[in-house]
Amino acid sequence: MTSVFIAAPLFAAPAFAQQNSAEQAANVDDIVVTARRREETLKDVPVAVTAVTSERLEQTGAADITTLQQQTPNATVQVARGSNSTLTSFIRGVGQQDPLWGFEPGVGLYIDDVYVARPQGAVLDVFDIARLEVLRGPQGTLYGRNTIGGAIKYVTKRLSQEQEATLKAAYGSYNQIDLIASGSTPLNDTLRIGGAIARYTRDGYGTNLNTGAEHYDKDVTAARASVEWTPNDSLFFRLAGDLTEDNSNARHGSRMLAPTLDNVYDTRAGIGDEGYVRTRGLSLTGEWTVSDAITLKSITAYRDGDTKGDGIDFDGLPQPILDIPGYYGDSQFTQEFQVLFQGSRWQGVAGVFYMDAMAKGAFDTVVGNAGITTYTGGKVDTKSFAVFADFNYDVTDQLSVSLGGRWTQDKKSVTQLRQVYLGLRSPYFHNPNAIPVGAPSTNYSNSDTYSEFTPRVSASYKFTPELTGYASYGRGFKSGGFDMRGDASLYPETVNGYQPELVDTYEIGLKGSLLDRRVNFATAFFKSDYKNQQITSQFFIPPTSVVSFVDNAGSSEIWGWELEASARITNNFVPRLTLGYLDAKFNDFVTFNPLTGKRENLADQRHFQNTPDWTGAVALPYSIDLGARGSLVFTPTASYRGATQMFETPIPILDQGAYWLYDATLLWTAPDSRYRVSLAGRNLSDERYRAGGYNFPGALTGDSVVAFYGAPRTVTLTLTASF
Repeated sequence: MTSVFIAAPLFAAPAFAQQNSAEQAANVDDIVVTARRREETLKDVPVAVTAVTSERLEQTGAADITTLQQQTPNATVQVARGSNSTLTSFIRGVGQQDPLWGFEPGVGLYIDDVYVARPQGAVLDVFDIARLEVLRGPQGTLYGRNTIGGAIKYVTKRLSQEQEATLKAAYGSYNQIDLIASGSTPLNDTLRIGGAIARYTRDGYGTNLNTGAEHYDKDVTAARASVEWTPNDSLFFRLAGDLTEDNSNARHGSRMLAPTLDNVYDTRAGIGDEGYVRTRGLSLTGEWTVSDAITLKSITAYRDGDTKGDGIDFDGLPQPILDIPGYYGDSQFTQEFQVLFQGSRWQGVAGVFYMDAMAKGAFDTVVGNAGITTYTGGKVDTKSFAVFADFNYDVTDQLSVSLGGRWTQDKKSVTQLRQVYLGLRSPYFHNPNAIPVGAPSTNYSNSDTYSEFTPRVSASYKFTPELTGYASYGRGFKSGGFDMRGDASLYPETVNGYQPELVDTYEIGLKGSLLDRRVNFATAFFKSDYKNQQITSQFFIPPTSVVSFVDNAGSSEIWGWELEASARITNNFVPRLTLGYLDAKFNDFVTFNPLTGKRENLADQRHFQNTPDWTGAVALPYSIDLGARGSLVFTPTASYRGATQMFETPIPILDQGAYWLYDATLLWTAPDSRYRVSLAGRNLSDERYRAGGYNFPGALTGDSVVAFYGAPRTVTLTLTASF
């Protein structure tokens, strides 16, 4: 958790530069994004992108990036089950909810152009940002591996040439206390330093009735510092570092089968109260403007993280019926070089990318009723290399064409061990008396190399200065890998791993302004062909453990439509509308059927997970000019999310039906904009909605069917002072 995130519809959708008046909010011409790795105005980018400024996030009372699920069509952005800071994200039906090391996310996350390889610690809090960009659909050309669903970009502020400081304090429901300080100062004409520190605390929404500990709480410290040096007009350097420590207690699931509790946030779990996640990063960015036509850019970065705690209690009961203590760790080094071109009628970027990353972990599956523990541990090393280029040419003043491509090669090396023990917990998790049962069921090392060329081509046409249409084709590539839960004694093919996923997306759309720019809109239709889908199927095999099978089981078609629009009814009233529709169906779903012991095509019995058919939101910001007393903006919002499945197999007791969420924020700004006060209410109807779950029914597992819920109704008062 450190910063923020943004949403991206299919077309340059309305983003709002600020907020003191709704008239200002309606103007999108000045919004600049870097969706194509170069600065362009939002309305001119033929890419599915939405930009959300920090001011708009403040206006809507956003706390972290998961709030964007309510503002973005066809997107899932949630906290992963059993976690406070691990991110689950899907865009247009494509993503990955399993955070286990070895699995790759399907939506790429970037902080200032630095790729974040792992989802742990990626639920970024909103502080000290410039804007968020979400690119929808495959971004295989400019962003490469693991962006087959899209990419989320977090863009921080460049330091001011003037000395400045901001203090923010918030108090809210469940004894929420947020304290944030940020600022910067020039040391001389060429050198500036700055930073921000944030402290977030909150009591839990629920209590462990067995131990008395709170959970769904918050205990996070985050900091960022940077040094910027501009020795002359042609050179810019930035050294930036960030650190986040999350000491929040791990979240527990709510039992869906007896014995249940009245409060869905309460539990009677025997383990899992303690949690700890640390992430940190260091990056060096250099830019050299060689001429008006050429700029050279280098981005060097290192990141690492650790996730510890006493595990997840799958059964939600005091006894160790199905308990999973675990540990995760990761590190990554990345280097990217870019050459940006700018001519009178052409623009473009070309570059190379290198990554050396490691992800490791271990966990026990403790089956207390059988007195058996299965230890699983391993490590995956990834080396990735890519070359890419993307160029745009203005054929005429109205017609532009763009062509790009990327070649990526990933090499993965894996080690995995899976051993059954008699006793509760393995020696790795502090039970030296555990007795191994036979030889390891999995014990191997292997490696594989995956490569792919991912092209993109688009054409845009300005029908009028205010109305642009585009058509595009793009391919996305998600790396192959190895199943870290794989049991070779039950599924020998697991040692061979699985192959990459591919998505080909075709898109047409229209964006712009109507009625003398009183209406801004972005709409598009798309079709995606999804091949070699990496499907994880998990089962409990009595009396030993939870096992999984990962196959390139699926191929599917996804059709969709998206709309974002705003209308300036008056200078003070500018409502916004977001709609998204998805029709996602499997053509093939060939996988192991545990009922028959054979591989079968189960496409008619499977459906997409985390993919509602309809999503939508409406915001009704109304501004009032108070003259010498400042200004007010009142922003009520309502968001809709259609029914979803937790997994590809329907589970009626666990799957989430359609629901609405209602929020409202009142923001006062002083006449000189130095002081702001906001009152934000979220989930005002106190809706109980499930955002994740586990499904392991049966007597031996204690009917471990549990759900994790979104936040209840909260109200937060925030005071901000700028100097």
